[in-house]
Amino acid sequence: MSQAAPKKIGVLLATLVVANNMIGSGFFLLPASLAGQGGVTALSWLLGTVIAVVLGGAFARLARDYPHLTSPDDYVRPALGRDMGFLATTLYWASSWIGNNAIAVAAFGYLVTLLPLDGANPSIRIAGQVGLIWLMFAINLMGPRQVAKFQSFCVVFGLLPVAVVLVGGWGHFDADLYRDAWNVTGESDTAVVFANLAPIFWAFVGLETGAMVAGIVRDPEKNVPRATLAGILLAGVVYLLSSVLVMGIVPAGQLAASSAPFALVAGSIYGVWAIPIIAAAAALKATGTLGGWMLVSGESGARAAQRGYLPKVFGRLLANGSAGWGLLFVAIAMTAIAFVTLAPTVAGQFETIIGMVVLLVVLAYVAAGLSLMVGTPERPSGLKERLLGLGALVACSLLIFSSPLKLVGGSLLVSLVAWIVFRVFARRSD
Repeated sequence: MSQAAPKKIGVLLATLVVANNMIGSGFFLLPASLAGQGGVTALSWLLGTVIAVVLGGAFARLARDYPHLTSPDDYVRPALGRDMGFLATTLYWASSWIGNNAIAVAAFGYLVTLLPLDGANPSIRIAGQVGLIWLMFAINLMGPRQVAKFQSFCVVFGLLPVAVVLVGGWGHFDADLYRDAWNVTGESDTAVVFANLAPIFWAFVGLETGAMVAGIVRDPEKNVPRATLAGILLAGVVYLLSSVLVMGIVPAGQLAASSAPFALVAGSIYGVWAIPIIAAAAALKATGTLGGWMLVSGESGARAAQRGYLPKVFGRLLANGSAGWGLLFVAIAMTAIAFVTLAPTVAGQFETIIGMVVLLVVLAYVAAGLSLMVGTPERPSGLKERLLGLGALVACSLLIFSSPLKLVGGSLLVSLVAWIVFRVFARRSD
């Protein structure tokens, strides 16, 4: 008897997957780091949202042109060749599971405030992060549909208390406090806005996940573009409102020193009793994001293996559609990254990880823009495709040039080494 195909998800669940994959660790930890720059970073959020919408439009178009899209290779190889297909696919896959560690850092950073534990103790932090990684691995083994349901639960119950803070907090908003801390860096507003683009864009990484998991979405030609743009706009509105609100309630110095900024804001609004509630909600929401990104890591690894870019074991799926062996590697690799990036503070570890990930994933986004501009004989690029592709390349350029030179060089070196290894492997297998 043949095994029934795993059930696919509709546009609502797909939208929540996209939004949930963005509204996570950046949403809950970035307000603290941005407070050290000032309220001017609200303009960074606006520009970041525009960049995300431009890139989302590019991916929405690619998903429409390639309705069975399940990997960057599906749109990169036809337009740019196998080498670029390899780089885009493997860089995206690597960025997804490396970035998972930043999400685990954020989730446990809030969770530890609820427990009688010393969150500053590196041993406790590493144990908590690794524990969350393997818990999400176990949930992913239950299949993509169960992960999507878990994410939906986390979105509703994780963001509901935070929504109460966002709505109720405006009665406590102090315009003078916000205005006084508009720019505390001593640099020009323009310099601060662009300097914070790359860290802020970490919060939008995930905008492409609707296209990357198109294989588990019903009617992907229509539903993936809808889910992508709806998820980005939902996330952008939430980011901007929350960023402005928190900086008008808690002084910038206190906010910058906090490892749980939303819990601090809740305490200022409602009293001490609200702190554990918001901390629990934030931990739940970040945990849901971690589970969703593990799903993306497993799916993208499986597609890469099916195209010969990773060992075949990564492409073996369980009966429920879960990429079990690939997820096992991801969980082990994430555990190793957790130890390697361990820093004296939560913020230090978080910033180290997101700096690496943003540039790796942006290099994969570059391939999307080039693919739209070049086109293929079967799908020649028209004016709309060229404009979307050009917009994506301009957006990526802004993110690259606003990043520290050391990180840009490191990302390019990783890409070069990966390509050399691939060429050696490809030549031996010819």
